[in-house]
Amino acid sequence: MTPEDLADRLAITDKIYRYCRSVDRLDVPVGHSVFHEDSHADFSPGYVGSGRGWIDYICEKHREFLHHSHQVTNVIVELDGDKAGSESYVYATLQRQDGARVIEHAFWARYVDSWSKRDGDWAIDRRDCLVDYGTMTEVTPLPGNPRSRRDREDPSYSVLKG
Repeated sequence: MTPEDLADRLAITDKIYRYCRSVDRLDVPVGHSVFHEDSHADFSPGYVGSGRGWIDYICEKHREFLHHSHQVTNVIVELDGDKAGSESYVYATLQRQDGARVIEHAFWARYVDSWSKRDGDWAIDRRDCLVDYGTMTEVTPLPGNPRSRRDREDPSYSVLKG
């Protein structure tokens, strides 16, 4: 593997992680940076459209939830010059208020992404989200840290500028 290949793999993996950061912190500009302007996203049946439109939609939709967290693992990247493909596994949990109950949604899914490097920047051309399975369960929530925020007031922004 060449140093350039390694740098490209790291750049793509970083964008995959920044996607999760964008939806958990409701940070639309970070999310937009993950997708090319002319990208396509298929999160059917709930959304099919542009990648940046997905970010706008999901960040707004997540405001309906009390909490949410996305983790990505098993990232596989295959490079082909200025094009690439990747598959990454995602586990997402979201909690919402339903009267006096708190309902937790849990999803196990995969992001299947096509990438291109334009003007030195890797971003997604197409994302297909494949939900393999999920659950909804009533839960008793634990108290969270009040400093944990879903905006730029989250402490992470003091050390991560982007």
